[in-house]
Order: sequence, then structure tokens, then C-alpha cells
Amino acid sequence: MKILVLQAHPNMSKSILNKRFSKELEGKNNIKVRNLYALYPNWEIDAEKEQKELLEADRVVFQFPFYWYNMTPLLKKYFDDIFLYGFAYGVEGDKLKGKEFVIATTAGGPDHAYQPGEYNNFSMGEFLRPMQQTAKLAGMEFRKAFIVNDAVRIGQENDPEKLTELATHFIQHITDPYLDPIAKLKKLNDEIKEKGGIN
Repeated sequence: MKILVLQAHPNMSKSILNKRFSKELEGKNNIKVRNLYALYPNWEIDAEKEQKELLEADRVVFQFPFYWYNMTPLLKKYFDDIFLYGFAYGVEGDKLKGKEFVIATTAGGPDHAYQPGEYNNFSMGEFLRPMQQTAKLAGMEFRKAFIVNDAVRIGQENDPEKLTELATHFIQHITDPYLDPIAKLKKLNDEIKEKGGIN
């Protein structure tokens, strides 16, 4: 599986979590990383190049910090410039059909703050619905998101063991061949058969 990671952090050098995740990506043969803010400091995105990168990938991971209940500004522009009619949707716009769409995001608040009636009033799943619908419109397969809550506290504590643990989980998640629930079910069925069925 060819994995494309599109990083969209406005200030990666000062990040704690996302920078640690980025380091974990180094040297992985099946993973290609593109840091959008580094590639396009003037926000002039090369649409042809980015579309080519998408076409070569089996799974696309969008890695970004959760800003104002949304993706970061350059990532929004990326979707505007790249997911075009005739490419990602509309007549003959099936170029991304079947590719996997994975979100990897960090949110400043704790998990309990993203619940009905709490500080942010909605769940992270609800906040990510627009991206889920974007994937659906493009014919992509929306997979389980990797979400780290409480990023502000984690960053302030800067605990090496905790950061390593989270970075390991990040890599395991975005490379997991069984993010596809059908593939996961098939794997479980195969394991049951190998053990002689359910007793």
C-alpha cells in the first residue's frame, strides 16, 4: 500500500506532537510525506503536481492541528484547488475513487470537552463531517480518524515517553491495513477458521 501523508501545520517547527509524528514518518519506504506549508509558503499550490501525487497513492492521510473546529487554512485551499470538477467529482470526476481518506489531527481540548452540552458542544466526529462528506463526494473510502485530544497539555508536559507512545500509535494507525472494516472482518473470520471455528 502506498501512503501519502499531507501535512498541513502552519508552524511545524514549534509543534510538539505533530513534529514528533513527522519524525516518526522518516525512513518509511511505503510512506511519502508532503509538508504543504513548506512546499507552498506563498500559497500557490501546484495543482497538476498535487493531483499526480494523489493518483499514485492508495491511502491519503491528512495530518493537521484542529484549528477553530476545522482544518488549517492552507489545507482548505488545497481542497479548493485540487479536488476539482472533472477530477474529484462531477462528470468523469472519478480519479480518486476507491482511495482511502484518513484524518490525523490533534485537538487542544480534552476528550470530554467535545461532547454535547460540554465546552465545545459537539463530538470530534461531528466536527469532521464536512471532510467525511468531501471523501464521499470524491468516491474515496473514509476511514477511522486518528485523533489526539488534550494536545495543549501533552505539549506543555513534553514527556518523551508519552510522545513516543503517541507517535507509535500514529504510525500504527495510518499504516494499519485493517482500517477498512470489511478487510478487518475478513481477517477475523480467517483467524476463526484457522482455530477451527467458534466453540
